[in-house]
Amino acid sequence: MSSTLDIALLRTFHTVAHLRQFKSTAQQLHKSPAAISVQIQRLEQAVGGRLLDRDNQGVALTPLGRRLLANTRELLSVHDRTVNELKVAPAAGRIQLGVPDEYVVHVMQDILPAFIAAWPQVTLEISTAPSFTLLQAVNEDRLDVAIIAHPSGRLPGGHLLQATSPVWVGAFEGLEFYAQPIPVALYASPCPYREAMIDALDGASLSWRPVLDTPSGAAVKACVESGIGVSVIDRARLTPGMFIMHELPALPIHHICLINNPRARMADRAAIELLIASIRQKFKL
Repeated sequence: MSSTLDIALLRTFHTVAHLRQFKSTAQQLHKSPAAISVQIQRLEQAVGGRLLDRDNQGVALTPLGRRLLANTRELLSVHDRTVNELKVAPAAGRIQLGVPDEYVVHVMQDILPAFIAAWPQVTLEISTAPSFTLLQAVNEDRLDVAIIAHPSGRLPGGHLLQATSPVWVGAFEGLEFYAQPIPVALYASPCPYREAMIDALDGASLSWRPVLDTPSGAAVKACVESGIGVSVIDRARLTPGMFIMHELPALPIHHICLINNPRARMADRAAIELLIASIRQKFKL
């Protein structure tokens, strides 16, 4: 193994590990897929082993890849924090940030504390709402930045954070444990997962009924884990109290996107760009 690890190669590796696709990584890092492949090969040479397994569906981490990911996460964080602290901080700034309920805990606990510590002059105003409501708020200039789930990974002013596979979940392994028609916990409208759920059930001519209609991801989780109904969550957010409901129709891949309002106040633009950079580096399901 090499005695030093290149930060740029590690950043590319972390991005591939989070997005699980070379093509999506290339788009986010503004490089060609071939360039991403070369960087991963150079890092594999440096660590002395294969980091990723590739197939038609994407990439998966090898045991060595998982070790490297875990052991270098803090290294990248310290590096980025050091670089940011050496920059001239904006004199002041106010950012209105929107986050869907299901991701707000991750953003609040894993991303924002370091940002606030590095940039104490910046004031954050955070609101939660369904993804399509947040997108509308950005378009109407009521938010500066928003994280949203969307069926398309290509949105004007958007950065792809991660592709995600939503799955049907319940507290039991089979539908026979639930009363018919199927009790479904719905996310409040307008929400891309709500639309995907209804389209999938109606498209398969399945009989169902709403048992919960809520903007709260925590309420949906409680409804599922208690066995009251079934719903949809990101595969990465499965809990020990949930089973994937394979009997229900497959759902399309969605994308977690970071939307930037280009009409945001010029006085706050530097602070907004710093927040965008921090979210893009640290967001992961």
